[in-house]
Amino acid sequence: MVGRLWEWWRGRRALVDAAFLLPLALLQLLSTPAVLDDPTKAYRLSPVALAALSAVLLLPMVWRRYLPRLTFAAVALVSFAQWLNGTQVLIANGTVLVGLYTVAAYCAFRWGVAALAICVLGAVLEAYQQWHGDLPGMRGPVFVFVVAVLAVWVLGLHIRTRRAYLRELEERAERLEHERDSEIRMARNAERARIAREMHDVVAHNVSVMVVQADGAGYALDSDPGRARQALETISATGRTALAEMRRLLGVLRDEAASGAYAPQPGLDELDELAEQVRAAGLPVVLERTGSPAAVSEGRALAIYRIVQEALTNTLKHGGPRTSARVTLHYGDDEVTVAVVDDGRGAAAPDDGHGHGLVGMRERAAVYGGEVTAAPRMGGGFAVTARIPVREEARA
Repeated sequence: MVGRLWEWWRGRRALVDAAFLLPLALLQLLSTPAVLDDPTKAYRLSPVALAALSAVLLLPMVWRRYLPRLTFAAVALVSFAQWLNGTQVLIANGTVLVGLYTVAAYCAFRWGVAALAICVLGAVLEAYQQWHGDLPGMRGPVFVFVVAVLAVWVLGLHIRTRRAYLRELEERAERLEHERDSEIRMARNAERARIAREMHDVVAHNVSVMVVQADGAGYALDSDPGRARQALETISATGRTALAEMRRLLGVLRDEAASGAYAPQPGLDELDELAEQVRAAGLPVVLERTGSPAAVSEGRALAIYRIVQEALTNTLKHGGPRTSARVTLHYGDDEVTVAVVDDGRGAAAPDDGHGHGLVGMRERAAVYGGEVTAAPRMGGGFAVTARIPVREEARA
C-alpha cells in the first residue's frame, strides 16, 4: 500500500513541486508584517500588491520541471521589474534560485550557464543599488546571495551529471539484456537445427527399413505368407514411428545450408561408452539403470543421450577438482526419467555467460513433451533432471 502511494506521489510532479514550495510560501507569509512596516524603503508595498507579487513569484514553480526555462524566465523578469521599480527583495524571490537549479539540472549545459549569468547579473545590479542607496549594510547579504547562486548552480550540474550517468547505466543494462536474449535465441535456433538434422537421420533410417521390409514382403508373398505378414507388421510399426518423428521434424527449424553426413546416431545403449569416455577424461561416473526397459524410439533415445552428454560436459567444465557424478536412468510405464547429479562446486561454479547447454537440453526434451530442471543442490553440487514421455498419450 505504501509503495503504491509513493509511486502515485512520484508521478504527480506538480503536486510534489507545490509541496516543496510550501516552506518558502510560509516564510513569505510570516515575513509579511515586517515588509509592510519597513520604514527604510522609499517604495513600500500595499498588502494586495505584496500578495500579488508573492503569488507571481511562487506559482510558476509548480510547473518548473515541465517548463524549466519558461518558469525561470518568468521569475527572473518579475525580479528584474522589482529592481527597476525599487521594490524591496522578498523571501519569495528565492524562487530564482529554485529556477536556476531546475535549469542547470534538467536543461543543456549552455542553458545552465545562461541562467547562472542572469542570476549573477541580478546580484550585481542589486549590489549596485544597495551600495549607492541608503542601505550600505546590505553588502553582506548580497555577497551571500552570490555564493548561494554559485552553490545552487553547481548542485544542479551535479544532479544533471548523476541523472545522465544513471540513464546511461539503464540503457547499457537494456542493451546487455537484449544481447543476452539474442544469444539465447541464436543458441535455441542452432540447437533446433541440430536436432532437425539428427531427426532427419532417424526418419531416413526408418523409411529405409520400411523399403527393405516391403521388398522382402513382396518376394515372400507367394512362397512364405507368414514371413510376408511379419514384414508387413514391421512396416506398419516402423511407419508409425517414422510418422511421429516426421511430425516433430516439421516443427523444428532446419538449416538447409548445413547438410551433415548421414551416420548412425547414439542411443541408450551407447550411454556406457559415454560413461567410459567421461571417466577417461578424469570424471568418475556411476551409471545406474532402474525399472523395466521400455520400447523407446530412436529420436527419444538420442534426446536422452544428448541430455546426459551435455550434463556430464557441464560437470567436467564447472565441477572443479575431485568431482564425481552419478547418472540414474529410470524406466517408468509412461516416461523415462534421467538424473545427472554431481558433488562439485554447484552455485559457486564460475559462469562466463556464453554457455547454452541448458537451453539445448530443454529444447530436446520439449520436442517430446518432456521437461528439464537444472539447479544447484543444497550443500553443494549440481543436479539435472529430465523427464521424457515414451508414449504419445503420456505427453504432458
